[in-house]
Amino acid sequence: MRVVSCRAAFAGAALAALFGLYVAPAAAQGQAAQVEIDGVIEEPLRQTMPVIGRFVARQSGPVAALVSGPVSEILVDVGDRVAKGDVLVRLSTDVTVGNRNLREAELNEKKAALGSSQAQLRLARQELARLENLKKSAAFSQASYEDKRAEVARYQSSVAEANASVARAQANLELAELDMKRSEIRAPYNGVVVARQAVAGAYITTGAPVVNLVNDEDMEIEADVPAGRLAGLAPGRAVRAALDSGRNVMAVVRSVIPTENALTRTRPVRFTPQIAGDQPLRFATDQTVTVLLPMGEPRDIVSVHKDAVIARGAGYIVYVVEEGKAQLRQVELGEAAGNRTEVLSGLIAGDLVVTRGNERLQPGQDVIYSGMPGGDG
Repeated sequence: MRVVSCRAAFAGAALAALFGLYVAPAAAQGQAAQVEIDGVIEEPLRQTMPVIGRFVARQSGPVAALVSGPVSEILVDVGDRVAKGDVLVRLSTDVTVGNRNLREAELNEKKAALGSSQAQLRLARQELARLENLKKSAAFSQASYEDKRAEVARYQSSVAEANASVARAQANLELAELDMKRSEIRAPYNGVVVARQAVAGAYITTGAPVVNLVNDEDMEIEADVPAGRLAGLAPGRAVRAALDSGRNVMAVVRSVIPTENALTRTRPVRFTPQIAGDQPLRFATDQTVTVLLPMGEPRDIVSVHKDAVIARGAGYIVYVVEEGKAQLRQVELGEAAGNRTEVLSGLIAGDLVVTRGNERLQPGQDVIYSGMPGGDG
């Protein structure tokens, strides 16, 4: 065992000399160093390619007037948040109320005419029935009977015309009442007022915009993706997206739009962001976001926490904790994977490496560590 310890000390000294480390005398290393450690793990590496995208609102645009009239009141201003059904602008109702009253009077007139026609028809039918009862008597007149039948038919036609007039007048009244309702211009969806075109006193026509709304509660991400990278973006595929604030969110492919830019050879792809929590994030239209597109299938790698790696000369070293001592290892690194780094050689899964306090460590120094379940620290 003594021979093995001497060999380990000699190997550590050789690595220290190779990477320019100062090895303290044994007496100076008698005090154990307090460090934090982390495990070397095996995990899948997912390579990604960043593509700049932007947030787009699924509901946005002008809210138009549905009837003509002068503006009497504007209830919102730029920046106000409104809910679906909230009144945005009121138009003057003087004309619409008068038109509604006129249509109601016309309906009452048509109903009265219908009642008169129905009464005449009932009377004619009664007289026709009386003549039919006289068919076997000497007082029966065939000519009078035929005249009365023709009169009944004429009154039936008058009743039908009166019914049609009543229906037309009822429809006109409903349209007039609809115009009254439409004099209050309401929000068609939840959103924020981003522009206001109407001013009090101005006369607006049907179809004229009064305000512009943006629904910032229903946003998507649109990114122009190179045509050669579309193979892995089937609808339902989840990807990561990085916000300007540094926060990462998941986004799901909703659709690949079948239009291609001939100059850049890219196609727009729409992603639906998946925001966790009861309070959704508020985004702005055209806000920049970086979409991390997957490149190929994931592969398994051995990775180490980036804080464990120390650059020395032209290479990299880490300190591995073995039997309560810090042993220096030379490592060869591969690709970055978030806050970890791929290890090509020098470590295996399960090794315990020092992630904090490693800058002042000496090869073979005793350590007291924390940071791993079941650790001694």
